[in-house]
Amino acid sequence: MKNKTAYFGVFTSLALILSYVETLIPISFGIPGIKLGLANLVIVIVLYTYGGKEAFLLSATRILLSGFLFGNLSMILYSMAGGVFSLAIMVLLRKTGGFSIQGVSIAGGVFHNIGQLLLAMMIVETYQVGYYFPVLLISGLVTGLLIGIVSSEVLKRTAFLKKAE
Repeated sequence: MKNKTAYFGVFTSLALILSYVETLIPISFGIPGIKLGLANLVIVIVLYTYGGKEAFLLSATRILLSGFLFGNLSMILYSMAGGVFSLAIMVLLRKTGGFSIQGVSIAGGVFHNIGQLLLAMMIVETYQVGYYFPVLLISGLVTGLLIGIVSSEVLKRTAFLKKAE
């Protein structure tokens, strides 16, 4: 149990560091909400190493802490909506066993954007923000694939994490 707690602290720190690094990258796509999602690398690794419950706890912790440290309440709300929705889909797809890590990660990227769009539609009370969906779909596909590829490679090289329990 002590090892698992220590690893959770390390994973939380890594996710926060990646969130911070992402704020330093001056990439602007002209569309609000498009980010690389570097911290999701840690979330996917935890999902495959420890399971959905631990990944959800890590995701919520990371969103709250990074929101307070590097963002604002609006960022926390949008990130939480996207994070919860995408993680629920990733857990379901992983349980089916019919998807690769890349496939699960791509679905996570896409559904993260869908969760944020749904929240935006509720907040601004119009469906017109849904016009961003095609751009966000492509963004989710590309970033999800990249995160999935890196996660897969990291998991191949870190089999010792599974013994951390």
